[in-house]
Amino acid sequence: MPRIALIVAYNGQQYHGWQYQGETLPTVQRDLMRAVATVADTDITLYCAGRTDTGVHASKQVVHFDTPNARPDKAWTMGVNAHLPDAVSVEWAAEVSAGFDARRTATARRYLYFIHNSRIRSALMAGYVTHEHRQLDEHNMHEAAQVLLGENDFSSFRAANCQSQSPMRNLMSVTVSRRQDLVLVDVMANAFLHHMVRNIVGALLDVGAGIRPVDWMAELLQLRDRNRGSVTASPEGLYLADVLYPEEFGLPQGLRLPHFFQVAGLQ
Repeated sequence: MPRIALIVAYNGQQYHGWQYQGETLPTVQRDLMRAVATVADTDITLYCAGRTDTGVHASKQVVHFDTPNARPDKAWTMGVNAHLPDAVSVEWAAEVSAGFDARRTATARRYLYFIHNSRIRSALMAGYVTHEHRQLDEHNMHEAAQVLLGENDFSSFRAANCQSQSPMRNLMSVTVSRRQDLVLVDVMANAFLHHMVRNIVGALLDVGAGIRPVDWMAELLQLRDRNRGSVTASPEGLYLADVLYPEEFGLPQGLRLPHFFQVAGLQ
């Protein structure tokens, strides 16, 4: 059967995460499966690159499914979007080889975490960025984060109910930067544990606020104890923004920023 790949964006505020949890609970997978099945005229199963949590957004989630009924690429974008709520949009679609798997053939995932660092909360960006009233030192945050690079045991940064068999992950890059009152944490790894990005950000927020010293991140990594870490940062402001694959599969390459940050000139 033809295998179709999709690039999907969604606003996670109204959803209980990506993963299907029954017909009565709103999830991204539920709504997308319904829409794709309508166009395919048959039941389908969706597989994604990374399961996002409740409230987490995506500007470049990658999905694949098999269908016995061929359709033009436009049907998998415009046609599917006609059956989706406004919070979900298919932005690209194409038939791919049978060897493509949205999760298993991905070589890396990249998340962005946007922090509105201001004494006063924003009335316009609620749900799209995390508000942090404490003044943050983004330079200390960036320096502290560098100890996480490489293949490490991230037990101190995984959720208590994480189901992964191994806490080992390869963190390929992490940067913390500021643009006026917006602080951006940009992190890429081969894969992520449950709540791993949000737990890293939670610890970095304490470093940035001066509650913890810069070298505390190294200590926390070595402790391998989630109970010694900081609180889990809010899902607001977290975006799955890129998934990397070998070029042979022909998927569009590169980071996809949320549209309003594109307009703001962020790179």
